Amino acid sequence: MNEDERKQQAQIKQPENSSDVKSAANNMERLQNTSSDDLISKYFETSYEPPNLSKARKRGRDDIKVHYDFGIPEDMENIGQDKKFLIRTYGCQMNEHDTEVMAGILEEMGYTSTDDKTEADVILLNTCAIRENAENKVFGEIGHLKALKRENPDLILGVCGCMSQEEGVVNRILKKHPQIDLIFGTHNIHRLPQLIKDAIFGKEKVIEVWSKEGDIIENLPKARKGSVKAWVNIMYGCDKFCTYCIVPMTRGKERSRHPEDIIQEVRHLTAQGYKEVTLLGQNVNAYGKDFDESDYGLGDLMDDLHKIDIPRIRFTTSHPRDFDDRLIEVLSQGGNLLDHIHLPVQSGSSRILKKMNRRYTREDYLELVRKIREAMPNATLTTDIIVGFPNETEEQFEETMSLVEEVGFESAFTFIYSPREGTPAARKEDSIPEDVKKQRLYRLNELVNKQSAESMQQYKGEIVKVLVEGESKKDPDVLAGYTERNKLVNFRAPKSLIGQLIDVEITEARTWSLNGVMAETPAEVK
Repeated sequence: MNEDERKQQAQIKQPENSSDVKSAANNMERLQNTSSDDLISKYFETSYEPPNLSKARKRGRDDIKVHYDFGIPEDMENIGQDKKFLIRTYGCQMNEHDTEVMAGILEEMGYTSTDDKTEADVILLNTCAIRENAENKVFGEIGHLKALKRENPDLILGVCGCMSQEEGVVNRILKKHPQIDLIFGTHNIHRLPQLIKDAIFGKEKVIEVWSKEGDIIENLPKARKGSVKAWVNIMYGCDKFCTYCIVPMTRGKERSRHPEDIIQEVRHLTAQGYKEVTLLGQNVNAYGKDFDESDYGLGDLMDDLHKIDIPRIRFTTSHPRDFDDRLIEVLSQGGNLLDHIHLPVQSGSSRILKKMNRRYTREDYLELVRKIREAMPNATLTTDIIVGFPNETEEQFEETMSLVEEVGFESAFTFIYSPREGTPAARKEDSIPEDVKKQRLYRLNELVNKQSAESMQQYKGEIVKVLVEGESKKDPDVLAGYTERNKLVNFRAPKSLIGQLIDVEITEARTWSLNGVMAETPAEVK
């Protein structure tokens, strides 16, 4: 994208030379004295375009380029020296990974991380738009930060992530939250150095939200959490257009990274001592479907990664429609390809699935489960389920309950349907009372908890392989880690075992976790 094109994107910024800059305190006072209607008017005079499902459905696959030349501009390399940043993350693993990238960029600019917001010179809220409750939490935090900004006018406050891609959110921030200095979206994280510069030296609130999907930027720095497990993004965006979901508009169309770049990243992580990687994508098993030059897909990628000497490889999140026979064939090899599969069903009713635009039926889903279990008899299946989709009948809800029992999910993320502005489902009139939805969720959770507790019982007395991640959240004298099937295990052992794969004998099974003792003492701690 050239400079003229960039200026046409949705942004309010006019960088100045540092010699002409007023203090942040004066800048804050000027913003407070500017009417919110003037700010909104100025913002929407630009080419910003709110989420548009019709246009998104017609979007093509062209104009996506891969760049390998990321670097911090010379004038921003030490801008953060003796300064600190804090990033609050909401939502999915993709947001967690985006936070790692932003933290890596800020560290290369000289900033150091802090968990204390009173110490921070930059605070970014990396937001989630998938449910209303997530947005409410963010706006609550924005309100709490107002006093901090008043005490420290030089503090840079930013909102980024999926919420920033929504017109209503940007409008609300401009109208009610003048303490926010910086708003940017999901497609331009690599522009963070320039955006921080504009927020520090510019006279105006900085808003840069691109409606067009971004290119693929390789070689971005990452400040990963821990040194045991790592996220590896393999693709961006989603083309499924489920009627309840805003993601295709906030994250854009599907764009897959080149296989060689992913393989190189996993090899690099292996060399650094990481024991597990999780491949990420909004619809991870659609990987490669946007390649024009080949039919290389997720199954092929997993087959290539299978040859790398790293103990564990996972992936999330899958869409049942794209879970093909090739992927099942490759996963059945076992080894470092784990057979814990998160496979969101959303509903057990074919009629509701059709209204959701999921493009499979109850019968299709059960047939896929049959294929998975035939190839991997011990596979662990988990899922996502939405309760109370507009006008869901009691009979349709019971179909979900029966499917949960038939599949035998060992855990599930369950939610009451949350209407998202800009999606087709949000325009539907809904006849279901809220108390009915809550009662259904309660009944579903009872069933899921029962099945989870039953699945845990099978591990009692068994010896399982645990990747030790660190101290238990509840007791620093207890270590915690996960089995190959993603079961949390707590056990007492020397902290020197953190980062290792250890055999643990399970002594107690709970609903969501296991307790155990080391099956044997490793030679290095004897």
